[in-house]
Amino acid sequence: MKNHTIQKLIYELVSKLLVFPIYKFVFKGYLIGRDNIPQKDSFIMVSNHGSLLDPPLLGHALGRNISFMAKAELFRIPFLGFIIKACGAYPVKRGIADKNTIKTACKKLSDDNCIGIFIDGTRQKNGRVNKPKQGAALLAFKNQKLLLPVAIVNSHRLIRFRCFIPLFSKIVIKVGKPVQPPQSSSRHDLNSVTVHLQDKINNLIG
Repeated sequence: MKNHTIQKLIYELVSKLLVFPIYKFVFKGYLIGRDNIPQKDSFIMVSNHGSLLDPPLLGHALGRNISFMAKAELFRIPFLGFIIKACGAYPVKRGIADKNTIKTACKKLSDDNCIGIFIDGTRQKNGRVNKPKQGAALLAFKNQKLLLPVAIVNSHRLIRFRCFIPLFSKIVIKVGKPVQPPQSSSRHDLNSVTVHLQDKINNLIG
């Protein structure tokens, strides 16, 4: 209980003191669809992925403490590693069926913590969902949790340069209506929900 309270305090401090000014003043971020965010129960947030800054920006904008699966390599990056760890992220080894990662995700959900999953598993150059994985749908079935589709627009082109002058894109985060977990863990049901999430996120991106 003590560790949970400390983690929550660190999350709030990082979100308000570090992430907020970057989100609001550098990228002029704003949120659409706040009413779609469940406020009582935990859920699985599913999103597209275009930038290393997606986890803290999404966590701050949604206003819920969301723990992200993040590549193990990211925890070794100065500053970014500190932020994502403070925000409750936990490492996953890409390309490996890591049972400990799945157990951690299930434990967080059972403790009423929300988790975030980038459905493609890695950043996409066009910022859209292209080759979604079924892990989010499987976790939703195992834990009987809602899936929350979220689109982060422009994160794949956060910073551009014109005559060596940095130009910052406006970040728009769009939240769709929650999706029910699959009815079973069959390949058909997992694929059906995964494709549905892909379509909803890409439609939100526009």
